[in-house]
Amino acid sequence: MTDTGAWLTRPPKPGRIAAYVALIVLGFFVGAAGSLVQAAWFPAGLLLALLATAGLFYGGLRATGTQIGVLAPAAGWLAAVLLLSAGRPEGDGLFAGGLGEIVFLLGGMVVAVICATMARLPQPGGGSGRLGK
Repeated sequence: MTDTGAWLTRPPKPGRIAAYVALIVLGFFVGAAGSLVQAAWFPAGLLLALLATAGLFYGGLRATGTQIGVLAPAAGWLAAVLLLSAGRPEGDGLFAGGLGEIVFLLGGMVVAVICATMARLPQPGGGSGRLGK
């Protein structure tokens, strides 16, 4: 029988840390690209940006098998979106403040929460999870 809480007491493996860092960087790039695409080709660009965001978050969940696999790219995505939405002292900003930008920001956060709360797939070779079996 495997100890399901053992990952809390063992130090993380370097490969897993590298995967999380790569997911953060990928999340930043998807957030930056989505910020540009959703404004350029509204409404199809908004749909494309949200689909790319959902694909990244779900892919992180499937690749790592943990909710941190969703939270890592979501952190990079959120950092990119917030950096690009902040205006400069000159008054220039990437976001115009329309409906598309709000839907992109809120939609991306909703997708991250949905992917983070999805049930994880059972591990190969694991038990059925039923008591007494």
